[in-house]
Amino acid sequence: MATELRYAATTDVGLVREVNEDAYVAAPPVFAVADGMGGHAGGDIASSIVVEEFARLADHTFDRAGAEQAAVEALLRSQVRISEYAGGRVGRAAPGTTLVAAILVESSWLVVNLGDSRAYRLSGDDLVQVSRDHSLVQDLLDAGDITEAEVADHPERHVITRALGGPGFTEPDLFWVDLADADRLLLCTDGVNGFVDDTHIGWVLVAESDPAGAAAALVAAALDAGGEDNATAVVVDVVG
Repeated sequence: MATELRYAATTDVGLVREVNEDAYVAAPPVFAVADGMGGHAGGDIASSIVVEEFARLADHTFDRAGAEQAAVEALLRSQVRISEYAGGRVGRAAPGTTLVAAILVESSWLVVNLGDSRAYRLSGDDLVQVSRDHSLVQDLLDAGDITEAEVADHPERHVITRALGGPGFTEPDLFWVDLADADRLLLCTDGVNGFVDDTHIGWVLVAESDPAGAAAALVAAALDAGGEDNATAVVVDVVG
């Protein structure tokens, strides 16, 4: 049986923000979610740029080494374009964006991560976070300086340590996931996982068999929990 992908995406500006700075692409075999930063500085432009660059990869076929190279090159092109758009602005006055992407390569997913947008895999009822947050609280958690219970209320929980659009290019994390270990894939911005804990995310992904229903339910749960941020979810099912 050939591999078939069923997928859907939902995004919402949330209950507080005026502009949706999230962007996504669902163009098999490429899926990506980006969370722009900068508000009026153009975070929405930055996120749109990087998903546009990743959408271009859908027209090509890669082996593993080629896919990794193409993903990094797409990020490099994005960095150049965002820097050109920023026009010398730095700090809070400059646009930036996170990126989490999944590219189907033969019988595996290549997951690309830069920032704190997340990739999860679901196998049966087992939900596992694939990506690792590039954030200050993740670094503190890894160092044992804070506990899991302290993350949600930490005053610097929104500080990220890697992103596109800064003064220089930072390398992404790359992960390989076998299709056999990922019945369902979720890509989301922190407007989802920042308001909906992993237990509830897993419950929704198991309960909602249709990708569209799952993506919509996750964003709705984030809005019900406060909806203070833009929220985006892309759900991909692997069939066969």
